[in-house]
Amino acid sequence: MAGRRPGAPTLEEVAAHAGVGRGTVSRVINNAAGVKESTRQAVQRAIEELGYVPNLAARSLAARRADAVALVLTEPDWRQFAEPFFSEIVRSLGDALADTGMQLMLTLVRSKSERQRFLEYARGGRVDGVLLMSVHADDRLPDMLAEARVPTVLLGRRSGDEYVSYVDADNVGGARTAVSHLLKQGRSAIATITGPLDMYAAQCRLRGYQDALAMAGHKTSRSWVAESDFSEESGRRAMTELLARHPELDAVLAASDTTAAGALHALRAAGRRVPEDVAVIGFDDFPLAQRTEPPLTTVRQPLEQMGRAMIKLLLEEMEEQSVAWRHVILRTELVVRESS
Repeated sequence: MAGRRPGAPTLEEVAAHAGVGRGTVSRVINNAAGVKESTRQAVQRAIEELGYVPNLAARSLAARRADAVALVLTEPDWRQFAEPFFSEIVRSLGDALADTGMQLMLTLVRSKSERQRFLEYARGGRVDGVLLMSVHADDRLPDMLAEARVPTVLLGRRSGDEYVSYVDADNVGGARTAVSHLLKQGRSAIATITGPLDMYAAQCRLRGYQDALAMAGHKTSRSWVAESDFSEESGRRAMTELLARHPELDAVLAASDTTAAGALHALRAAGRRVPEDVAVIGFDDFPLAQRTEPPLTTVRQPLEQMGRAMIKLLLEEMEEQSVAWRHVILRTELVVRESS
């Protein structure tokens, strides 16, 4: 194949002229998805103004794009994949990708060897970006992907110091609003069922519960807190434990709707009426919340918007890696139904 003609503009020169990265020029040349229209037009103008003609080798290299995004779940417990949160997020991500021409690939990464294998897979260009969910505090996979410069966005975050790009809900504010509602309803003996406390979302919901009680002048005690794994069965067990410790309790905030459904079963088994004896509030606002008996008051997470925000951040990262990580925290909303 003939080399570049002397004086012919290079891909790098086109990128500099358009004010974008080399990779963005390649994506425009190959008509790839995920490039903003204004950026595409700027690159095309630069190509025309400089008289750039793509060579076959460059086009062949660029064509190795996978046009696929990996949704990686690091949760080792298979039961979690049956929870409504998982299906709702997958649906919202799929909807957000529908117009991009990119495929959403589900990948399970549950061990050290699987992490290393997936890292090599992603670094090898098999996927163009990574979405991560169910990430626990000690998981280094986001760091490994960041070090490998693989575009990555988390659903939630591992701690308050997270630096990898993420989309999250206002878990502290949501829990605080829920407990404030219970206090305004005259409830005074309020317990909480948390999620797994090695997950930052569960820590934040616990903090919101504690903040609301403290602001109202109520003392908080560990005995009013029971941990779950977000499942219905763990909610049933946690509610049973709380009733044994504090039979006088008159309200409970559960860290998910599924956990709250388990709490409702335990309360019925104990002969407690909801909401007459015990008020119950969940978190998420899954369709399940409207089917429980009674229907659940719950903190709505904007799952549709969260999925779309994740895809938007990822496409932007794929188009042009920024010098800054992007962090998006979306508002929650209390949806009041019969359980409180």
